[in-house]
Amino acid sequence: MATHQVLHPFIGASTSAEALRALIARVASSTATALITGESGTGKELVARALHDQSDRSQANFVPINCAAIPTGLVESELFGHRKGSFTGAMTDRIGRFELANGGTIFLDEIGDLSLDMQVKLLRVLQERSVDPVGGTKSVPVDVRVVAATHRDLEQEIVAGRFREDLYYRLNVLPLNTPALRQRSQDVPVLLAHFATHFAQKGQTPISFAADFLGALQDYAWPGNVRELSNLVDRFSTLFSGQQLKMNTVPPSLLPKGLQLIQAERLAASPSDNADLPVVAGAVSIENHSANADVMNPFANPAPDQALDAHNEVEHIIMLAQGLPSLPPEGLSLKDRLADIERDLIVQALQRTDGNVSQTARLLNLQRTTLIEKLNKYDLRQGTILNNS
Repeated sequence: MATHQVLHPFIGASTSAEALRALIARVASSTATALITGESGTGKELVARALHDQSDRSQANFVPINCAAIPTGLVESELFGHRKGSFTGAMTDRIGRFELANGGTIFLDEIGDLSLDMQVKLLRVLQERSVDPVGGTKSVPVDVRVVAATHRDLEQEIVAGRFREDLYYRLNVLPLNTPALRQRSQDVPVLLAHFATHFAQKGQTPISFAADFLGALQDYAWPGNVRELSNLVDRFSTLFSGQQLKMNTVPPSLLPKGLQLIQAERLAASPSDNADLPVVAGAVSIENHSANADVMNPFANPAPDQALDAHNEVEHIIMLAQGLPSLPPEGLSLKDRLADIERDLIVQALQRTDGNVSQTARLLNLQRTTLIEKLNKYDLRQGTILNNS
């Protein structure tokens, strides 16, 4: 039985967060189907659970299922159940997710990934309020509130012939949209504080963020949305437990590429902030960090040499996982390396937008004039198809 009691399911004080919370409260008691749309990582399942927890069905089951994660041949059995002997391997009867959710809520995540055949069968269930187990001879009535979610644009999927229009209108009775984090950047500080508390190691105070670093985090576009932010705070909580993080104390290799660029630009604009830079280039400065050891060194317990080895090993692993090269023995030009990263990201963005300058600027969270300066700087106008619209 579900026992969730979520009073504030969507964290944030922004207008969009408050509006979504109000909408959840308004429609939770309805039995009509709901369709939650939004980019990956924006909290669609959180909204679905809140709809269930604030409804009259909260004492019954909330049954989530990711339609994209189930092999095509098993989706029907997973949703509707099967009878013993109905196919090879069906050794016993199995109750499907719809029956498990009877009296409660079923959450169909990534509904846009269902095959057209399964869309037809799901449409029948929504119309008849009964399921037909695979190999069964009788329909089984179900009393289920259906909540679906997708990161896809289903109207475009309909035009492309990949999603049924009649199923779309059957699902989209109560539409809800989870806003992207870049559209509510004022909520970044409260989200950081929430996850810092959540991931704080036992006996340690939560990590915190200095004003310069907090500003950079708010300016970052967060393509992975709240899920990306949560993962980043989890990483920092492990490596910098109990510390306050500053712009010049976090190695670039620990940051997503877009945030690396923001860090590099801000440090370049304020070179005086680099005076106590102990780890930003990937190594701890043993000579100069003693006065700030507790703040600067995430491995404070070991001796200095051991801390250096441990830090380098962790950073090496993270850099490999991110596809970044380790610092070579002979060193490198950090300025040139950052320029290479910036140029590569601009090229990727141009390719993704078919050379549209305005769209590329939005994708990189840059002013259009700033992007044009960078295009000129890296000679990307020559040999590159650009659309200046």
